[in-house]
Amino acid sequence: MKSLSICWILAIFFLVSCKKSQLSELSLPYFPPLNSNQWETVAPTALGWSLSGLDSLRKFLQQRRTKAFIILKNGRIAVEWYFDRFTADSVWYWASAGKTLTALLVGIAQQEGLLKITDRTAEYLGRGWTSLPPEKENLITIRHQLTMTTGLDEDVPDSDCTLKSCLVYKADAGTRWAYHNAPYTLLEQVVETAARTEYNNFFRRAVGNRIGMNGRWVNIGFNNVFFSDARSMARFGLLLLHRGKWDGTALLKDQNYFNEMVSSSQNFNPAYGYLTWLNGKNAYMLPGIKTTFSGPIMPNAPADLFAALGKNDQKIYVVPSEQLVIIRMGEMAGGVRAALSGFDNELWGYLRRAMKM
Repeated sequence: MKSLSICWILAIFFLVSCKKSQLSELSLPYFPPLNSNQWETVAPTALGWSLSGLDSLRKFLQQRRTKAFIILKNGRIAVEWYFDRFTADSVWYWASAGKTLTALLVGIAQQEGLLKITDRTAEYLGRGWTSLPPEKENLITIRHQLTMTTGLDEDVPDSDCTLKSCLVYKADAGTRWAYHNAPYTLLEQVVETAARTEYNNFFRRAVGNRIGMNGRWVNIGFNNVFFSDARSMARFGLLLLHRGKWDGTALLKDQNYFNEMVSSSQNFNPAYGYLTWLNGKNAYMLPGIKTTFSGPIMPNAPADLFAALGKNDQKIYVVPSEQLVIIRMGEMAGGVRAALSGFDNELWGYLRRAMKM
């Protein structure tokens, strides 16, 4: 009887040790291999998540015209859902979520000595790239393009238009914040001029090939829009979670730049970094609205969340404190907005319940 009790104790000890070892292993960061469909998964139950909460989340996403939804925990896939005949191989547009990818590419270009974000934009686009007087045009720098503070008038008939005639004076650069696509889009020409290569080539060399991410930029009217599959979007989110590093290799060594990218970049809209949205701030502004709202952009989400947000609710959420990356692709879910919509905060209510946060 005594030896039997000892056996039971040893068995329980072994099971507890195995469980601790498994949890410890799951807490380690993981990166999927390059040029492979292999990707480690983790069961939501192993994370202590609510199955009923996940079921409610799935129904909510399906009702809101979602096509792809992925949750990574420490890099491993905890949730991967596809809807409406969309598959892991399907390609979708990022809309303005691609702005954050451009911000990272500009940082890498600066790291390589190709440009400085304090440089005047005219050094790369040439004098007279706007309709502004030379003394006003020369105030605009690459950093102003990254922070939506160029001072160019966004209330022109077509705010996407990058023609000189569409780029008109509203205020001195650095004196106001306004969400304006055209100056952002022209950042791509700045990088092309600095790197002496086409933008897609620079993307593949600097990021895509180095993290196993597919996709390409496609010209649609005045805009240059990034398209990829959902897992490539998740790979980019994982790169952001690790502050520009991939499996021990720093694509962006300049951590000062990354800190600036995910911190308030100006005083007018604290919730905006370098083409990246920031939660947990005391105020924010929205695209097309000149009002300043109080509080964080997503009250239901963790305060340290930062995000790449695109029209019709294309989302990359990154939460460093929880080691989470969450992506959503699909049709409009929360009203017509260039970036943030009511869908964001509502979605985070479901996520909190599912993940027991």
